Amino acid sequence: MKKYHSILTIAGSDCSGGAGIQADIKTISALGGYAASAITAITVQNTCGVTDIHPVPASYVKAQIEAVMTDINPVAIKIGMINDVDIVSAIASCIKKYNPKFVVFDPVMVSTSGCKLIEDKAIDAIKNELIPLSTIITPNLSEAKVLTGDEIGNAESMVVAGKKILDYGCHSVLIKGGHLEGNDMCDVLCVKGEDTPYIYRADKITSNNTHGTGCTLSSAIATYLALGHTLQEAVKLAKDYVHKGISSGKDVCIGHGHGPLNHFHSPVPMHIFIENE
Repeated sequence: MKKYHSILTIAGSDCSGGAGIQADIKTISALGGYAASAITAITVQNTCGVTDIHPVPASYVKAQIEAVMTDINPVAIKIGMINDVDIVSAIASCIKKYNPKFVVFDPVMVSTSGCKLIEDKAIDAIKNELIPLSTIITPNLSEAKVLTGDEIGNAESMVVAGKKILDYGCHSVLIKGGHLEGNDMCDVLCVKGEDTPYIYRADKITSNNTHGTGCTLSSAIATYLALGHTLQEAVKLAKDYVHKGISSGKDVCIGHGHGPLNHFHSPVPMHIFIENE
């Protein structure tokens, strides 16, 4: 039986098309995966910022996930913005029920413009219910600070924070250092049971078009895992994809604020594999 490598993204909708569910679908498709989606919230936003958020009822989020899992049964799930406790619980119950091979969780808490995207009481639910079910979580420096309470300003403090987050029960954590000072950017991957972290370095690209980079990176990791790459390979390939997307889109003007990266800088055909019936 011929099948596509399917990935389910569970995230909020960005009507401007640069982040959220729209960025996820673009990323998965550009890398040769088949994208299914479950929308957790409708946001009012554009390249200048987020002005409002309307959560989708938890029962509808759960129904969307179950509709996809019982029919398409994706090998990987990417989780993005979650706005309230009931949605956290709904997603966690579905993961436990359907047991996908990979769960990539991008704990979106604060927008680039500084708008808070999550209720305070949802943070504890995320720590207790979703992080322990995750193959990898991908917080930025601000989100890692929320999860650990620590100030994080260099690679050494990123490693410390990553190991603290591992104590919540996830298999691995990638702390994104895109907001570090200086031109030498690094991300730090800590894996449960491994003493030595993986450090991924890249030159900083000067660009106003970085809207949706976190959504894009986590979706790319989920796609590469679904395509059969190891965790370390998936992270490296995803980082390369995002870096090229920022580089190739840096001179394009979309909107009046922070525009998106170029998701389709080098698209590949949909991957097909043969599954024994």
